[in-house]
Order: sequence, then structure tokens, then C-alpha cells
Amino acid sequence: MARKDQLTGQGPKAGNHVSHANNKAKRRFQVNLQKKRFYIPEEDRWVTLRVSAKTIKTINKNGIQAVLEEARKQGVRV
Repeated sequence: MARKDQLTGQGPKAGNHVSHANNKAKRRFQVNLQKKRFYIPEEDRWVTLRVSAKTIKTINKNGIQAVLEEARKQGVRV
């Protein structure tokens, strides 16, 4: 499975290791993915999603239903 957030599609970013001597070497910044179960009362079911910590904070703020509706508008199937 790809290291992508299932709701936002956020994946790894590219950057550089920078040493004390200012030498640069390519590296990847991975997404902080967590496997989390969410209860959707409108559909009376649980869904397990692999989402980033940032997305979990967004779900806590806006609610799972609002975030799912936004993701479905973007074409994500949940």
C-alpha cells in the first residue's frame, strides 16, 4: 500500500539532508500515517482509515461527516 493519506491524498515530500558542512543529499519526508477507526452516525457504521495526524486533527475540529463529504467531492471513495 502506498504511503498516502486516504482522505487528502497527501504523500511523501522530497527534500535534502543538510550536514553541518552544508553538504546536501536527497531524502524523503514521510507522512505521519495512523490507522484509525471512525464512527459515522449518519450511516450507522464504522470505517477504518489510514490518515495522517493532521487529518485526524481536522476531523476532530470539523467532524467526520464534513470531512468525508469534502473528500467525496474530490472523488475519494469511502
